[in-house]
Amino acid sequence: MAVTIVLGISVLLQFVAAFLAFRLIRITGQRLAWVLIVAAISLMATRLSISLFRLISGDVSHMPDLSAELVALVISILMVAGIAWIAPLFLSIKRTKEALLKSEKKYRDFYDKAPDMYYSLSENKLIIDCNETTARMLGYKKQEIIGKAITDFFTEESSELFEETFPKLKQVKGYHNIEREFVRKDGTKMPVILNVFSEFDEDGKLIRTKTIARDITDRKKTEEELLKVEKLESLGVLAGGIAHDFNNLLTAILGSISLAKMYAGSGNKVSERLAKAEKASLQARDLTQKLLTFSKGGFPVKKAASISELIRDSAGFVLSGSNVRCEYSTPGNLWPVDVDEGQISQVINNLIINADQAMQQGGIIQVSCENVALNKANLLPLKGGNYVKISIKDHGVGIPEKYIEKIFDPFFSTKLNGTGLGLSTVYSIIKRHNGYITVESKKEVGTTFYIYLPASRKDIQQKKDDTVIIGGKGKILVMDDEEIVREVLGAMLLSIGYEVEYATSGEEAVELYRVAKGSGEPFDAVILDLTIPGGMGGKKAIHGLLKIDPGVKAIVSSGYSHDPVMADFREYGFSGVAAKPYKIKQLSETLHNVIKKPV
Repeated sequence: MAVTIVLGISVLLQFVAAFLAFRLIRITGQRLAWVLIVAAISLMATRLSISLFRLISGDVSHMPDLSAELVALVISILMVAGIAWIAPLFLSIKRTKEALLKSEKKYRDFYDKAPDMYYSLSENKLIIDCNETTARMLGYKKQEIIGKAITDFFTEESSELFEETFPKLKQVKGYHNIEREFVRKDGTKMPVILNVFSEFDEDGKLIRTKTIARDITDRKKTEEELLKVEKLESLGVLAGGIAHDFNNLLTAILGSISLAKMYAGSGNKVSERLAKAEKASLQARDLTQKLLTFSKGGFPVKKAASISELIRDSAGFVLSGSNVRCEYSTPGNLWPVDVDEGQISQVINNLIINADQAMQQGGIIQVSCENVALNKANLLPLKGGNYVKISIKDHGVGIPEKYIEKIFDPFFSTKLNGTGLGLSTVYSIIKRHNGYITVESKKEVGTTFYIYLPASRKDIQQKKDDTVIIGGKGKILVMDDEEIVREVLGAMLLSIGYEVEYATSGEEAVELYRVAKGSGEPFDAVILDLTIPGGMGGKKAIHGLLKIDPGVKAIVSSGYSHDPVMADFREYGFSGVAAKPYKIKQLSETLHNVIKKPV
């Protein structure tokens, strides 16, 4: 009976041990080893089961030994205990391994999806590892990169620099913030900034280098744009200075021509030649206005004007000699607009030039104007009110859709030698006129620009006869640092009946005005040059004059017509404005209007 119980317990324990061992196959993953253990335990359990069966069936020929079966029982107990004890250990190992695998995957994901390039090089300069970002940025698959020399992906210049610096990594721990250029699979270049780290073995021998590379294409573009802006600003300052000095010379030239026309009379060859010289001088004045607009963008000096006449004059000049012509459609009741004629002419010039260049085979540019009344709920970025809408349509190559949003950006151009300033200047000018410009284009069909300019409530002043000069009487103080300007301006004023005194700076002008006011013989008007290099100009001088005489009648004059003082002269205390260069007719009108105007 005791033997039967011992055998029964042993068989049960053997099968439990076999089951536990079988379970450990999944836990440990060691399939072969644990299968052999399970097989061995199963054989032992089978042997014991046979003995137990014979014993129960009454077969006394193979009576088992009680002491031997007790030993087998103890072994079975130890086997079950051992497996039960080792199972949690294996389970812990499995969990640790899974955690490591998970951590490694997480690291690998982070490594591969990092925004920067990571790669390792062997001592032979071969790529032994890299992240997916490296492959993606270079335009390759990862397997196409591994095993290749890093110099296969550098520009020639960067390869030469790499060959110089890499041997030094055997002595140094690395390099920081060095710039190199990669070449992508499509041939484009990618500037990067590198941080390189050396890894050595116990003997101090270089094993590998690890590199972090950051794409600095956007930074480089920004640096280039800033450099362009700096160059443009420098060029703008130069252009503004040239325009100012040139306008002073033109003032002397145009003033002298005006005087000469007066002396020569009319209807003779001399007056004809002088008229042509005057016309050429006025064209030169328009050129300086473009320089000033380029230099600072130009504050518009607005007046009511006919936009249709302005468009016809500008377009006709641009298309002279071209195989392209304009067709105009404008209503007779078109509203006037408040514009700076010089700046809006530049807008029309740029748009017509673009249209002309888009139609290499010739063709027709359709130009139309119409009155539009926008309510407050209009979909355009404009206030409600009356506007004149201008449409300029060509039938050229069109603008690719991907560029439409960029054409007004500074420096953006699809032309080989384009500066990218034409349309950005157009946009800037229209915006300063409180207007709006937009564009529609279709590839190989054509492009249409739409311009909205606020309508003017003023009437367009009819052009007066240039030969009629308004004479006057009174004492005029002229302040200008240029001797030739003072001389010609004085001669012009004397020729139309005024007395003249001169000052070379704002300080001198204020003092002369003070003395004249105190002596009871005040000046009837003052003409002040806005800018005096190294001295007091008209903007500061007017403050001193207003303190002496709040009713002073001052005219601001400058070759810098873009200055805000010229655009809003009354806000600064002036009574009139005379943009250089000017003819005697313009000067006489301005003086007459200022002097006759009540204080």
